[in-house]
Amino acid sequence: MSLLRTPGVARLIGAQLTARFPFGMLSLAFLIHIERLFDSYAAAGLVLGAMSIGQAVAGPLTSRLMGRWGIRRVIVVTLVVCAISIISMALVPMSIPSLMIVGLVAGLATPPIQPAVRTIYPKIVNSRQLTPLFSLDASAQEIIWVLGPVIATFVAIQVSTVAGILLAAAFLIGGGIWFLVLPEVGRVRIPRSRRKLGVVLKRPAVLLSTIVGFMLVAACAALEAGIVAAFGHGSANSGWILCIFALGSLIGGLALGHAPIGPWALASRMLIVTIGMSLAGLWLNFGWLAGTLLLAGIGIAPAFAVLFGIVSASVKFSDTAEAYGWIGTGQLIGAAMGSAFAGFAIDHSGAASAIFLAAGFAGLGCIIPALGRRWHPDLRGRDPSPIPDTEPVQVQVS
Repeated sequence: MSLLRTPGVARLIGAQLTARFPFGMLSLAFLIHIERLFDSYAAAGLVLGAMSIGQAVAGPLTSRLMGRWGIRRVIVVTLVVCAISIISMALVPMSIPSLMIVGLVAGLATPPIQPAVRTIYPKIVNSRQLTPLFSLDASAQEIIWVLGPVIATFVAIQVSTVAGILLAAAFLIGGGIWFLVLPEVGRVRIPRSRRKLGVVLKRPAVLLSTIVGFMLVAACAALEAGIVAAFGHGSANSGWILCIFALGSLIGGLALGHAPIGPWALASRMLIVTIGMSLAGLWLNFGWLAGTLLLAGIGIAPAFAVLFGIVSASVKFSDTAEAYGWIGTGQLIGAAMGSAFAGFAIDHSGAASAIFLAAGFAGLGCIIPALGRRWHPDLRGRDPSPIPDTEPVQVQVS
């Protein structure tokens, strides 16, 4: 692909995926580890909940700090604190409250690599390449959520839970260092934002992207719970189905990455997801689920690409990192709520109800941008790069 031959693109994608790979591993690794220590899934849920709260709070805060302290300085500090916290949770005997506190610190110190890389992209490609790059990046993320849980489970069960957590920490440290030494990271300086924290959410495109991102990730989380419940924890079929779902996202990202982004772009891509998930709940057969979720997956990466594209085109460069931080926070909350609601649905009505719940979240993610299409930027024939920051110029009159 010509996009990957653009200087800096391939190594940026590779480095940020490696650094973020642990977050596809840690939830399951800690779940298994803490359950074995305390014989309680509730204890594991409390610790993981504390970590998720930390990540949600940190998203816009650490992203905004990159404009004040610089990308590298913020990522170095957060990387060190996060790695020490994770390793401590694996190696140091602690009570449940202590694990929750350290987990909260680990979440708060999650390195803001995703907002950083989304802010860097417009500076290394031309405007014509930016939307396809967002789509490629969204497709590549599927590696994290497909391989991460598989590797974490395999290492935790075959070797030890401590080894699974330490492996995740190794990915975090290695990927973080790789990202930090890239020349593109050093060349891009995010201007300091002059606005108060949260003001960027007044931008309709940012708020729209945050809400739809919440719905999309909640749908995916509910779907995952429903698929696991449909086949049981002891079956490999759930893993294969979720891999096919991710494959659909990859296909969609590559096929629709160059499609123009008009006012209906987000609603149309979410409609694909909604139709696929709605059909999936009708029959919990492997072949039927594989086909319908392949269809649903085709809309995932293109929807994320639109989310990132309309935010990029709607805010000043100094506000892009914070905007992406808010989107990340919305997605984290969506993942937690999607999983929680799906758990209640499965307990009361079975696996199919969780899949229909996922379709409901996706449907809301389709209706909201359809109703709010006047707030959806029309990027057809328009540069999706961030709005340049302007500085007052001192003029000396002689």
